[in-house]
Amino acid sequence: MTAKYAFIESEEGCYSIASMCRWARVSRSGYYNWRDRPQSATAARREILEAEVAFAFEHSDSTYGYRRIHAQLARWGTHADPETVRAIMRELGLVACQPKPFRPTTTIAGDAAALPDRLGRDFTASAPGVKLVGDITYIRTWEGWLYLATVLDCFSKKVLGYAMADHMRTELVTDALRMAARNFTFTPQELGVLRSVGRTGICLLTG
Repeated sequence: MTAKYAFIESEEGCYSIASMCRWARVSRSGYYNWRDRPQSATAARREILEAEVAFAFEHSDSTYGYRRIHAQLARWGTHADPETVRAIMRELGLVACQPKPFRPTTTIAGDAAALPDRLGRDFTASAPGVKLVGDITYIRTWEGWLYLATVLDCFSKKVLGYAMADHMRTELVTDALRMAARNFTFTPQELGVLRSVGRTGICLLTG
């Protein structure tokens, strides 16, 4: 019944009270008694709690869920049941927006169809240095992202070369490849390497 009265009160001025009471199947006298009676202590506390929840949510840049809102209220000295906080947030339409953490992109953007997949997902090798696999990963440091490029031998599964830098420019990969060339003898021409790229954009190198 209280929900009906509250709805009628919220729509006052848009429709006549008589019509709304008739639609809600409540008496006008009952509605007026509800509207004009003094606010109860419980209702007053609920109203204050709603304001505090809304403020805490705005203070978090709309990122806190009900558990963190509940913890924030406790730090402010307001004690409330977590489920009450959850219900209030639902009533007020407060939905936490959780931003996705930034992750560097190390795969090739767009269509890589122009680059041939020479290995066809076959990473087995009959001898060392025939098939090499290259990859780039990233590591969070106090000074920012550190990128690590590696070159592995498919036959021995050993890391033949690697390089680290604060960027993903071409020299990051070529430095790792040249280290691999120093650790293993390639064919005489320009390192004797043919490029191969699979569906995920992972660079594959075959010597």
